[in-house]
Amino acid sequence: GPIDRIFTRIGAADDLAGGRSTFMVEMTEAAAILHRATPNSLVLMDEIGRGTSTFDGLALAWAIARHLLSHNRSHTLFATHYFELTQLPQEFAQAANVHLSAVEHGDGIVFLHAVQEGPASQSYGLQVAQLAGVPQPVIRAARKRLAWLEQHSADTGATPQLDLFALPSDPSDDDAAEAAAPSALAEALDGIDP
Repeated sequence: GPIDRIFTRIGAADDLAGGRSTFMVEMTEAAAILHRATPNSLVLMDEIGRGTSTFDGLALAWAIARHLLSHNRSHTLFATHYFELTQLPQEFAQAANVHLSAVEHGDGIVFLHAVQEGPASQSYGLQVAQLAGVPQPVIRAARKRLAWLEQHSADTGATPQLDLFALPSDPSDDDAAEAAAPSALAEALDGIDP
């Protein structure tokens, strides 16, 4: 049937006046889509999950895409750089991977803006950064770090995400227990009623 609604989750902006971070705005909009989209809705989602850590973002993007496929069944364009999501068509016959073509030329890149079947074969983040005018010493440092990260990932597998809120692993360690004790600042912040 005809499209009943168009939903978008595009862009990255916070709501300082409302006290909402970019990620909170992103999740609020995603929640509205998940609650309201119908099989006749058109849903456009761009880079969902980018406002948080890599693994949290990937997990949320994957779960949101699966929910749209299995529950909402909306007509959806879901743009992402999370390569792991390219596995969804193996689980959902109605899903398909497409990408916008690009050609490397020397150290640069030319975007052809043509839609092609299948997932993208690589990321062009460094080339885009160079096009944007990021200084060459930064690009060179990023290339070195990227090579190291790719090699490290190949050698050891993905690095586990650190739990920034985990307690120290050995609670009998006095230094660790003291570090885990709430500070005066933390207690003062806890007392604020937003």
